[in-house]
Amino acid sequence: MSVKAEKMYATMKPWRLFFVVAMPGMISMFAMSIYSIIEGIFIGQILGEGAFAAVNIAMPLVMITFSLADLIGVGASAPISVALGKKDYKTANNVFTCSVIMIFCVSVLMGSIMFFAAVPLSMLMGAEGDLLATSVDYLRTVALCSPLSAIFFAMDNYLRISGYVKTSMIINIVSNLLTLGLLTFFLLVCKMGVVGSALATSIAMSICSIVAMIPFVANKALLKFTKPKFSSGMVKQIASCGSPVFLNNISGRITSILINISLMTLGEQVFGKDGGQTAVAVYAVLMYSSDLCWPLLYGIADSLAPALGYNWGAKDYGRVKSISKCAYIGASVVGFVSTAFLFFFPDVIASWFVKAEDVLLLEVSTYAIKLFCFAYLFRWFGVVTQSLFSAIKKPFQATVISVGTAFVFPVIILGALWSFGLDGIWFNFVGVNMFTAILSVILLRKLLKEIKNRELQESFSI
Repeated sequence: MSVKAEKMYATMKPWRLFFVVAMPGMISMFAMSIYSIIEGIFIGQILGEGAFAAVNIAMPLVMITFSLADLIGVGASAPISVALGKKDYKTANNVFTCSVIMIFCVSVLMGSIMFFAAVPLSMLMGAEGDLLATSVDYLRTVALCSPLSAIFFAMDNYLRISGYVKTSMIINIVSNLLTLGLLTFFLLVCKMGVVGSALATSIAMSICSIVAMIPFVANKALLKFTKPKFSSGMVKQIASCGSPVFLNNISGRITSILINISLMTLGEQVFGKDGGQTAVAVYAVLMYSSDLCWPLLYGIADSLAPALGYNWGAKDYGRVKSISKCAYIGASVVGFVSTAFLFFFPDVIASWFVKAEDVLLLEVSTYAIKLFCFAYLFRWFGVVTQSLFSAIKKPFQATVISVGTAFVFPVIILGALWSFGLDGIWFNFVGVNMFTAILSVILLRKLLKEIKNRELQESFSI
């Protein structure tokens, strides 16, 4: 298995590598997001607008619960890949082992904090009455399950690093089938409301986390569990490489909180009493609609990251450029197709999450999707560029892109377009990704100059 994965990353032709690694990666990431889409459909169609809005209120807080675990999982992937490129298996296995232990510990910590702080945090976002109670129930259920469910996403990265690309894809598909079955049972049979929804996704992710560990526990994967040796240098390296994703998560959740608060205010102004709930529900429809497209972009970027890190560690810079080119071309196709899909079928997409009798919510959601969809004309470029910098252990550049996309640009545009009301919020995503693409071009040009200098140095040293 070790030889197979390394040979694939080091020698396989770039476009063949793209189809062997990135295509299953796209399916895998899309499958991971399907649980969210399925959940949205069930909540919207069965529980209605109130529950739909409550889950959207809770979701930024749920993601904060997973933020540190994600930091460790993503942060460990880059040094692991680079170490493998250098044939340093001892370091790779130690980082892997320590990261799994760290993820479990921080998930217990974050889950505990979110469980006990659920009420004040939900109130901070403008929730009150039934909306508050429903949000708290959802958040606390997810928090209780987080110590085991949080490791699900990290194990997906480790499987792909070890060459288990198809296994990762299958596990994600099984996770969604299990989620679908549990949602049906908890919502339709047990009538458990949002608690049932949270339990369904959490239980499915927890079970699949355990299954994903089997190749590593059985010593059949490229990475193996070893006696952990923690060091401050290793922890700093993981934190440094994972900081772009961590800051993106935290910044993005803060931005979501600000947007939800803004939606509560503007919704009341536009739609009258309870209009804030309607506006938040529309925003939820946009987020679920985005889940139909963004996983394909991240699937390309994340799947090729181990190959980029491996070849960067091996100092094969020409291959790094060739693989990156494939990633940009593939992601651009996904970006343009996603824009067309959302633009031409907004009413169909909105109807998946909104009951037919909720006429106002359906109408506004359809309109909002047609504005929002143009974000994907630009989003692909920033996603691939950020992933590239993370893969080759350049966390500063990746962090700049991450924080700009998740916090700086959205907040600036939110203020600049405030006078446009809700339209300004629907268009926010388009403006953010335009600025991100410009920033990515600037940073990428500097990287290409650095690679050129490295190649010259390598040629002189031969």
